[in-house]
Amino acid sequence: MGPVRGAGAWARRRSLSATTTSHHGRTWRVLERTASPGELHGQQPDPHGARLACVCRPLSPAVVIGSSQDASDFDEGRLVAANMALVRRHSGGGAVLVAPGQQVWVDVFVPSGDELAEDDVGKSFHWLGEVFAASLASVLGLSPATNLIEVNRGPALKTSWSEVLCFAGLGPGEVTVAGRKVVGMSQRRKRAGAWIHAMAVVGSRSVTVADFLAEPASSRGEARALLGSVGLPDAEHLVSQLTEDLLNRLN
Repeated sequence: MGPVRGAGAWARRRSLSATTTSHHGRTWRVLERTASPGELHGQQPDPHGARLACVCRPLSPAVVIGSSQDASDFDEGRLVAANMALVRRHSGGGAVLVAPGQQVWVDVFVPSGDELAEDDVGKSFHWLGEVFAASLASVLGLSPATNLIEVNRGPALKTSWSEVLCFAGLGPGEVTVAGRKVVGMSQRRKRAGAWIHAMAVVGSRSVTVADFLAEPASSRGEARALLGSVGLPDAEHLVSQLTEDLLNRLN
């Protein structure tokens, strides 16, 4: 496969549509960003050494692969035919599909030395998983006592597809609702702090990422069937509500 499309030079040609939201007493700076997936991953804002939460709203669909993932996992011909960009993010893990209105995508930066900073990479996801779980419970009207929403505080749970597709496995801090994986996360660490890329799938389109795999039809069907039991299907109406609730908890 040729160069990854959707990042690089194109990402530098346009400025992002972004607004900064300030709230009295909030310990997080909130940046709302609307752009193509390539621009959202290609232009990482400067957190200025403080907590930063970036709400990302993609204007077009894309398959987003992990920082060290082989682009040849996906079929270039099928991507081109579907006018689907292939974008590389700066954090690890497997691929996800992003599309307008199909997810709540929030990237957060935690500076080194912050009370939320955790040396153990696995445990460093837990706090954000708890925030997502609380927001999901509130928006869905579920009582925590029902145990329908769970944060994975154990080791990663892997499947035959989890190295390639993020939502085919369950990592530390990731969230399930009634057994369906809803929140996926990945992380990139620097000396100044850690970026956590987090996404709650609230639409039904995410399963189509399997259709672009460079695999025989039977294998693509197997992967698609596995992804059919993740996310909150047909829940696009919850995007704004879940985003607002999530940000209100970052205080």
